[in-house]
Amino acid sequence: MIEVQNDGTICVLTINRPDKANSLTAEMLEALCVGVEEARSARAVILTGVGNVYSAGADLDAARAGLALSPLWERLSGAIARHPGLTIAALNGTVAGGAMGMVLACDLRIAVPGTKAFYPVMKLGFLPQPSDSARLSALVGPSRTKMILIAGQKIATEDALTWGLFDEVVEPDALIDRAKALTVDVCGATPEHVRTIKGLIAQHLP
Repeated sequence: MIEVQNDGTICVLTINRPDKANSLTAEMLEALCVGVEEARSARAVILTGVGNVYSAGADLDAARAGLALSPLWERLSGAIARHPGLTIAALNGTVAGGAMGMVLACDLRIAVPGTKAFYPVMKLGFLPQPSDSARLSALVGPSRTKMILIAGQKIATEDALTWGLFDEVVEPDALIDRAKALTVDVCGATPEHVRTIKGLIAQHLP
């Protein structure tokens, strides 16, 4: 249910469980972790999904069985954040719950029209993953982070773009092509050059 296409330069990881809104099981999370970790030498990693939803977060049955508290979520977002190349979330639709973590950890987020983002931890009685609130606040600010995590608001595409949660809105048939186009300069540079620039930017993050 996790498709991996890695040509050595660009790695595309695709969540393929559209009949369940691409909700994630422990096995799928493990596969995503391994996919990102094994793509360390790739210049770019693109995360996307099949269907009209990027991911609804944890599979409900798996969440009730303990997946909501699994360290796999933080392992995945950490692997993405540490990747030395460019990481892009190519959102084919709405992202919700724990799936927000991997999206927030990416360097860039592009989305199709109609994509919503929400993280209903308050309603469901969970805490966000340890790094998610800081990454979200760095993108949209503390008040808007509270709108999402505490007030439980679903953020529409236009607002997400204005807030800085999304970087671009792209038509569905151009989503992956646009994501790959954003990697052209990275793929033409040396890995050391990319790491240095990412490091310089990271110095200014909270």
